[in-house]
Amino acid sequence: MSTFTVQLPDSKADLLAQEADRRGVRVEDLLAQLADDFLARKESVEAASRYVLAKNAELYRRLAK
Repeated sequence: MSTFTVQLPDSKADLLAQEADRRGVRVEDLLAQLADDFLARKESVEAASRYVLAKNAELYRRLAK
């Protein structure tokens, strides 16, 4: 497992701490969940983009002429 050190303005750190408290988790766990959500969304968007590009490849070739 890797460890990261992140510097944030106090205002953002306070908001993260408040949200973690609201959810009943540690700030570290909240940040890990946010990272998981971001990476899952990124993979989903990339997969959709690949699908659309492949599906419409011929159309794009015709439009490029």
